[in-house]
Amino acid sequence: MRILFLLLAVLFVVLQAVAGESDFSSPVHSCRRQKGVCMYGQCQRPYYRVGSCGGFRSSCCVRSRWA
Repeated sequence: MRILFLLLAVLFVVLQAVAGESDFSSPVHSCRRQKGVCMYGQCQRPYYRVGSCGGFRSSCCVRSRWA
């Protein structure tokens, strides 16, 4: 019975920490915030790489301003 109270307390602390987050940040969301797109492999012209989308070979690509 004591373990139930301990689990309830841990669950309460975890849920309280999650309630403070505005949104869950994922690599895809951070890429879209930079006005980028996720592409498999390397970025092709006129795009350049600014980060990763979290996949094995996916890149966050942003369109070049000068092209």
